[in-house]
Amino acid sequence: MISVDEALKRITGAMLTMPVEQIALADALGRVLAEDVIARRTQPPMAVSAMDGYAVRAEDVQQLPVTLEVVGTAPAGESYDSTLRPNQAVRIFTGGPVPNGADAIVIQENTTAKANTVTVLEGTTTTGRYVRPAGLDFKEGQKLLFSGRALTARDIGLAAGMNVPWLKVRRKPLIALLSTGDEIVMPGDPIGPNQIVSSNGLALSSFIATEGGGAIDLGISPDSRDALKAMAAGARGADMLVTTGGASVGDHDIVQSVLGEAGLELDFWRIAMRPGKPLIFGHIAGTPVLGLPGNPVSATVCALIYLGPAIRTMLGFNDGVTPMASAILGCDLAANDERQDYLRSRLATSENGALVATPSETQDSSMFATLAHADCLVVRAPHAPPAEAGEVVAILPLRGGIVST
Repeated sequence: MISVDEALKRITGAMLTMPVEQIALADALGRVLAEDVIARRTQPPMAVSAMDGYAVRAEDVQQLPVTLEVVGTAPAGESYDSTLRPNQAVRIFTGGPVPNGADAIVIQENTTAKANTVTVLEGTTTTGRYVRPAGLDFKEGQKLLFSGRALTARDIGLAAGMNVPWLKVRRKPLIALLSTGDEIVMPGDPIGPNQIVSSNGLALSSFIATEGGGAIDLGISPDSRDALKAMAAGARGADMLVTTGGASVGDHDIVQSVLGEAGLELDFWRIAMRPGKPLIFGHIAGTPVLGLPGNPVSATVCALIYLGPAIRTMLGFNDGVTPMASAILGCDLAANDERQDYLRSRLATSENGALVATPSETQDSSMFATLAHADCLVVRAPHAPPAEAGEVVAILPLRGGIVST
């Protein structure tokens, strides 16, 4: 068996960066930039008002009260095109361009208006008061979004304000998924007396989407060498083939041998971890192949640890490794054996604000509901000594992938 760190190093080290494609801004959520994005305009393009009120010359409103002549209006989208003269004011609204000659805004709450005049009653007005200068947000030619960034909803709004209608991004890695086993059927299909419902394909497809990839679900292959070989051929053109099931050493675990006949160059197939020991990695005709365990908990945990970083590496992230965190252990744990443990755990906040991770009492790998309800995985190194409640432990948060607001 090899270590988790060694397996992760080999997998991510074998991934190729995806080529570049151009997409519309409306389709960019979660996509990874392949080049910096430069503003095509200045924002705001001219000095504008930050409040509803009156554009004035600050020197005209130093002694209050004072009455000024209202000579025009400047709502957002329109302007007053003459130059403001002494003791004049322009009715202005938020976002309205500040007229030439004006250098401050008096908010309407501090005034009373009558006919073509306005009386400023109170408030301190200094030069620049409530004026947003041109370029306050950003200037034309400024780099604001950088290569390697997974675009959030906020980034989309920023790019729109920059007047950028298209972006250069990394192509989504296409991940072919192939589930195996006579014992599994799709949700909703008739279930035989010795069969169970398959969840791996759907769970992994969703996981791949959150990590910025695209899934090609090839379906379920029965435990037949010919069927498996034929269905695996559907992965041609994909950037990676991921199988679930058949990765162990039983009589029905045929993935490794069948793919070997198809040209699989095996790198490794056993990892010192729990859950997820029987994991295959290699290449077929240059295409990476990741064989996950069939157990849904093991498959999902291995996807989090290996498949997610592999996808992020293909998308050009400098460090594709899933970030770790730490928390206070909420219960005692026995000494660990030679395998690295990933314990499904719930998070809570203590009275003093510390994050507390409490592993579920039962960690049987058949219990997917425990994984679905978990907030994190407590990570225990091989041969870790007994741990007591209150100690600091490493955790792997179970949050969303690169798609974010």
